[in-house]
Amino acid sequence: MSTATEPVDVHDPPRVTTQSWWQREGADNAKRNLALLGVMVVLLIIGMVTAPDIFLDGKNLWNNEVTVLTQASSIGVLTVGMTFVMISGGIDLSVGALLALASVWCTTVATQSYGAGAMIFAAIAVGAVAGLINGSLIAYGKLVPFIATLAMMLSARGLAQSISGSHTQINRDAFINGFALNKVAGIPIVVLIFLAVVAVGWVLLNRTTFGRRTIAIGGNAEAARLAGINVRLQTVALYVLSGVCCGIAALIVVSQAQSGSNTHGDLYELNAIAAAIIGGTALTGGRGTIIGSLLGVLIFTQITNLFIINNLQLDLQRIINGGIIVVAVLIQQFRVTSFWRKPASS
Repeated sequence: MSTATEPVDVHDPPRVTTQSWWQREGADNAKRNLALLGVMVVLLIIGMVTAPDIFLDGKNLWNNEVTVLTQASSIGVLTVGMTFVMISGGIDLSVGALLALASVWCTTVATQSYGAGAMIFAAIAVGAVAGLINGSLIAYGKLVPFIATLAMMLSARGLAQSISGSHTQINRDAFINGFALNKVAGIPIVVLIFLAVVAVGWVLLNRTTFGRRTIAIGGNAEAARLAGINVRLQTVALYVLSGVCCGIAALIVVSQAQSGSNTHGDLYELNAIAAAIIGGTALTGGRGTIIGSLLGVLIFTQITNLFIINNLQLDLQRIINGGIIVVAVLIQQFRVTSFWRKPASS
């Protein structure tokens, strides 16, 4: 018994199932950033409800958000360097202590006597040298990043205390102090420095071979080595970059406080790590964005701002921040973004 078959047109092109931009793997970062922007909107709405005199008045809102950016500037600069290190699969617990050390070193009487240029050089050089030591211990000494940077954290904090004699060192340089006092188009210079570091970090991560190598090492260090990447040298360079960010952040803090102190940067390393995690940087390496980290910093700072405005206790703020970190890590672990995609048609 013969079976009739429908003729097939060999000239018909094969049907290709196309995915929308929203369904593509590469859109994950954009989805995450949109979600973070949504969180920012929610925080602003909370502000409108709890403090309408600030958040529903245009001038007061502008002044408040400029204050938020100013408060975020130092931790934001640290977070840029931390993001690079975490994308590579590492961690840097020493950033807060290095900020303190750089702030003390650049505000000694001897350094200040040479002027603002010497102070800027001293702060950045201290961070870079410390980052070089961190990177060398990890890349060539084979120390785990957690241990190497923990040792640096303790040593740097102790050295800062020794240099300063546990006293606050007043900064008398008008140029450095002007970073926080002076504005350009209504925006403090410290904020412009922060945004400039973010811009440079974005270009470095997304438009250079340095960024591609960083992502490759974080994804699979052995595969990156076999592909011809000098993993050790790249690792050292990443920690030097983190150290340079510590030096820049130290100058911002010195400008804002008009002093250097061994107590500067307390717990900043945890805030920087938390902001990077909130922004989507994977603890295991291989994934992260500068824009996401920027939004993570702003979210944390906006929460702090709301707590201050509403006279809420600091301990409650830390509890909520801890909860935010847990939720962010759970989202990364279970990849909630996979639920946003429509199932592929069979």
